[in-house]
Amino acid sequence: MRRDVEFDSHGVICRAWFYRPDDPAGDPPVIVMAHGLGAVRRMRLDAFAERFTAAGYACLVFDYRHFGDSDGTPRGLLSIRRQLADWTAALAYARTLSGVDTARIVLWGTSFGGGHVLVAGARHSEVAAVVAQCPFTSGPASTLALDRRGALKVTMRGLADLASAALRRPPVRVGLAGSGHEAALMSAPDAQPGYLGLIPPDLEFTNSVAARIGLAIPLYVPARSVSRLRVPTLICACDADSVAPVGPTIAAAQGNPMVTLRRYPDGHFDIYVGGAFERVVADQIEFLSATVPVSR
Repeated sequence: MRRDVEFDSHGVICRAWFYRPDDPAGDPPVIVMAHGLGAVRRMRLDAFAERFTAAGYACLVFDYRHFGDSDGTPRGLLSIRRQLADWTAALAYARTLSGVDTARIVLWGTSFGGGHVLVAGARHSEVAAVVAQCPFTSGPASTLALDRRGALKVTMRGLADLASAALRRPPVRVGLAGSGHEAALMSAPDAQPGYLGLIPPDLEFTNSVAARIGLAIPLYVPARSVSRLRVPTLICACDADSVAPVGPTIAAAQGNPMVTLRRYPDGHFDIYVGGAFERVVADQIEFLSATVPVSR
């Protein structure tokens, strides 16, 4: 049902899981999947992929360069440009897979990856559909959601990291999930328990990345790409999202008839587990069955 595969992204190996139904009725569509801010596929993406595979879909679930099982040094280098390039590379690799319908590929991303698939879907109009879960859509809105003292610390470390990179020194790092006034990219009250709660006990995980991303996040606005989407798109938005504020997401979704918006009364990290997970994965399978059915 699942095997390990790998593909090249600009000379660096990205590693992935490839899921395929055991006894498909024909060549199934492929859902290309990746995670959010500093997260890796072992942080609950397998749960989503297993549900999609049980519904008859193939899945390619990858780690970005510099993260998880993929190669890339320095570790924890979070680059928007590189991650978008990894999506392009994953899409190209999906087209080479055998035993699947390579003409029907779906992009599925969550959180920061949810923002990426909105951008990638607008760039790659040949994909069959896009699913963006609790997507990061507005850098300014997410930055304003940070603790002010913590945000200042992130900025200072980001500048120090740029200087360190210019001198070819190791990165200056910043936390991913923190609390209070800590220098962290996510510092809402539910961020630390919610984010770290997705990490399985046997996974070695570093709760920090190269700080330069803190300077890029305020300038990244995937919501601007929503109006250019020309394929069926499902956006699953969390009304109580403390990390990726829902307002810009709702506003962007309402301006494009190709976009279906589903709203949930949950927080950013709730949607990965329990009842919230069950609701959203059921809605996603319903959307996929309607727009990219397993059988042509």
